[in-house]
Amino acid sequence: MVSRVEHPAAGYRKIFDTVEELNEPIPAEISGVLPPWLQGSLLRMGPGLFEVGDEPFHHLFDGQAIIHKFDLKDGQVTYHRKFIRTDAYIRAMTENRVVITEFGTAAYPDPCKNIFSRFFTYFKGIEVTDNCMVNIYPIGEDFYAVTETNYITKVDPDTLETVKKVDLCKYVSVNGVTAHPHTEADGTIYNIGNCFGKNMSLAYNIVKIPPAQKGGFGMTSNYFVFVEQPVKINLLKFLSAWSVRGTTYMDCFESNESMGTWFHLATKNPADYLKNHKFRTSAFNVFHHINTYEEEGFVVVDLCTWKGHDFVYNYLYLANLRKEWEEVKRAAVKAPQPEVRRYVLPLDRGKNLVSLSYTTATAVLHSDGTIWLEPEVLFSGPRQAFEFPQINYSQCSGKKYSFAYGLGLNHFIPDRIVKLNVQTKETRAWQEDDCYPSEPLFVPTPGATKEDDGVLLSIVVKPGAERPGFLLVLDAVELKELARAEVNTIIPVTLHGMFRPKPSS
Repeated sequence: MVSRVEHPAAGYRKIFDTVEELNEPIPAEISGVLPPWLQGSLLRMGPGLFEVGDEPFHHLFDGQAIIHKFDLKDGQVTYHRKFIRTDAYIRAMTENRVVITEFGTAAYPDPCKNIFSRFFTYFKGIEVTDNCMVNIYPIGEDFYAVTETNYITKVDPDTLETVKKVDLCKYVSVNGVTAHPHTEADGTIYNIGNCFGKNMSLAYNIVKIPPAQKGGFGMTSNYFVFVEQPVKINLLKFLSAWSVRGTTYMDCFESNESMGTWFHLATKNPADYLKNHKFRTSAFNVFHHINTYEEEGFVVVDLCTWKGHDFVYNYLYLANLRKEWEEVKRAAVKAPQPEVRRYVLPLDRGKNLVSLSYTTATAVLHSDGTIWLEPEVLFSGPRQAFEFPQINYSQCSGKKYSFAYGLGLNHFIPDRIVKLNVQTKETRAWQEDDCYPSEPLFVPTPGATKEDDGVLLSIVVKPGAERPGFLLVLDAVELKELARAEVNTIIPVTLHGMFRPKPSS
């Protein structure tokens, strides 16, 4: 799985360029053969506007949200995209400047206002962004584009029009929620959010949206698993940022070298935090869980980790990602080392508490009552990350499984799609020169019983090609190309998304 490909032409910089939205869908040119059952829409979210006027956005997570759609119908494919009409976008376009502070870009008062107006604007506080560029998922019959603040935005998946902004604070006690909810078979949605607790602390709330209201954490049939990292928001900085301008979300994070990383367990039914189960391990960053399941009195947790307490997002500023290839590699050497890890949490206590035969992960009870965890490493390669993981979610979420699919990052640059067998640690990869893919989404073959019977869908950019953007369709078993649908436009980096099957007639 380790990438041997070099990128001296630095074509990857094109995926961080501003694009225009399309007035209407454009047809794609298809090569290969699309599976006849693959009918529906691939919906993807990401940044599409990387500067406003002469003011640049600085971080990968700052660009203004754009929604992409590849429609697959009767052997034909079209591509469409539109900017989400968030308050952040509308006001930025109206005033031709950054108006609302983003993750790593600060907004400042309008320089055209007089000095007194600017003074009072400076101290009125920062508005929370609604720039929903991270993911899109359904709630009942509706679809919402999301980031990780308290705002989500309802969109029309057919026209890509923005419908309305929703403030979650009006419904649940959270200041923000993850962009990665879990969804059960009956449509119940679970998510985890944070809120201000006692004594200037942050608390965490699990949010349940029942199916009648017609999915950053792990979930089994009976448990929620929350990983507490050594990177935290300094609440005083966070609150002061709302009083004095010039501070971004990134400025509010701090790394704690001594705390390590903690695993927290909570039960689903009845809802309860298991405060007596204290699991700790050495420090790492984690942004994506692969899967979590129970077996023989253990909770198995598979994660995409970055070793150490140094915050990985510090290395995702656009100035770093747009550098020449040799500079990108030198910068990545300073960043935390990525690893795919398996941790095993025992529900009962003993000495070495892990007795599962197929893993080398360990758990040891310490005298202070904590259980110290050591992982089994499922994949590790120098500056080679397996990220944006996907599984056969409908069949394997919360259950023992064999296969994970991910985006291979080569010194933070996406240049391959990977299949990882989490039982044998064997890997397969799709890779093509000067191609920059996105998160692969698994779509199962209708009626399939085998876990990897299906296809992977990924949006790929090939700068310099006659049709530089394409939808790639891979056989999920062998990672062989089945088809691609090429369009004559560059497609900027996308983060997450979903496949919406064609409704049954």
